[in-house]
Amino acid sequence: MRGLADRVALVTGGASGIGRATAARLVEEGSRVVIADLDGRAAASVARELGAEAGLACDVTDTAQVDAAVAHCSRELGGLDLVHANAGAPFTGAITEVDDETLDRVLDVNLKGAFKTCRAAAGALRARGGGAMALTSSLQGVMARPGFTPYTAAKHGVVGLARGLALELADDGVRVNALAPAPTETPMLPAFAGAMGGDVDEAYERFRAGIPLGRLAAPRDIADAVCWLLSEEAAMVTGHVLVVDGGITVG
Repeated sequence: MRGLADRVALVTGGASGIGRATAARLVEEGSRVVIADLDGRAAASVARELGAEAGLACDVTDTAQVDAAVAHCSRELGGLDLVHANAGAPFTGAITEVDDETLDRVLDVNLKGAFKTCRAAAGALRARGGGAMALTSSLQGVMARPGFTPYTAAKHGVVGLARGLALELADDGVRVNALAPAPTETPMLPAFAGAMGGDVDEAYERFRAGIPLGRLAAPRDIADAVCWLLSEEAAMVTGHVLVVDGGITVG
């Protein structure tokens, strides 16, 4: 893809799932990738495996850690061009079961974590004369279903964040978009499957039955879409929510 080679990219939640797949694809495209993840050891291991520049411990709910990850890119790699704000945390359950601690965690990771990542990155991208961000929302960011309400609220917020930043940063040459992935085969998926009742295998079959293309998304499916949004091939795309759902939202 045009415009990814030799660009410095930061991927949060990059040690597994969609983030790992994005980091791998960016490395393939010649980007200089920094993987940030709550699990610092996993981030470092994945970085070595993929040939990324670095793997850092980073809790996106901690402003100082997010700022440090961005500062690492500027200090060690000369700047920052691309951001995949991907770190997330699952939640399922009735709203009457949500205590304040759980609510704070869901919003802090999924929404405020994305906000803090973008806030820290904005100055670095401006200093480079432009760049691109892609934020991982969810199908729950463009629709809703019972039992996901706090998560749905957070992921709707991620869509609003992308749209607001797309306008705020347009004059700086920074594009900001969001993705709404289908159920994807990642370590997070069993938590959602369990909320559907029955065993996980049965829940996966129900997920598949609701996807017109007949399969769950692979992390690489989403990573390909992320990299397109970050590339110069999407140079006129900003403030958009790219739904990658195998046809779920068509009907």
